[in-house]
Amino acid sequence: MHIGLRIDVDTFRGTKYGVPNLCRLLADHAVSASFFFSVGPDNMGRHLWRLIRPRFFLKMLRTKASSLYGWDILFRGTLWPGPVIGRKLGHIILSVSDAGHEVGLHAWDHHGWQANIERMKGEAIFHSLDTGVALLTSILGRQPTCSAAPAWKCNDLVLLEKAKFPFSYNSDCRGEEIFFPLIRGEAIFQPQIPVTLPTYDEVIGHNGISDTNFNDYILALLRPEKLNVLTVHAEVEGIICLEMFDQFLKTAHSIGADFVPLKSLLSTSQGISLSTIAAKEIPGRDGWVSCQEMEG
Repeated sequence: MHIGLRIDVDTFRGTKYGVPNLCRLLADHAVSASFFFSVGPDNMGRHLWRLIRPRFFLKMLRTKASSLYGWDILFRGTLWPGPVIGRKLGHIILSVSDAGHEVGLHAWDHHGWQANIERMKGEAIFHSLDTGVALLTSILGRQPTCSAAPAWKCNDLVLLEKAKFPFSYNSDCRGEEIFFPLIRGEAIFQPQIPVTLPTYDEVIGHNGISDTNFNDYILALLRPEKLNVLTVHAEVEGIICLEMFDQFLKTAHSIGADFVPLKSLLSTSQGISLSTIAAKEIPGRDGWVSCQEMEG
């Protein structure tokens, strides 16, 4: 059973501390993964205004956000501009590639994308992608060949703008199988590899799920006959939940699971379907996410 392992790196703290921790852990387990980096300004603290929204406020309480993410993340980019991650920590991003992991673009400005994508025009979307690709290219010495939209926020305009880049695939939505996205009946021949499993922050504190049984909960959702794609975060599994993730890898290996970078799932796919994407709400997440529309 293959599990596509996607690691999202949203912040300066996650890059500086979580990424090296995860690289050491993955090396111990002989696992390769796909890392998606936010490379521009870390303005994630600007999400604090969302505290006025009851669902977001309750999520912050449920996940114990201050201890989970750290106060430096929660206030980053509020009182002064956030640091440009790729310029200050490019050596860490390069070390991930040198270690044999797949490296792709998550965002230029994670907060800016998450907060504004619904209002962004094509030119602004292209500029955001192009700026991120340019910095990541300067760090890696080659263009990134994949991308993953922040917070699974994608729409048809994003798909059209991404098609202008040489990405071998994108991972912009939640879903059940690899597919080519359809826009007004026309296929975009840039595969989508959707995330199939929930993230830590979506389920922790719900329905009796805690750190003591989280791993068992995720393992119970795995389906050997279907696509399995897991997203972990450098800010969570790479720092405060590192020991728990270590145990998850051990247990998954013991039941025959094999962790692979997302690109490996393309080569083992039995065929790529056609699907549209749509904005939907999913349990445990504030606001909409892009989801694959499944027939039936």
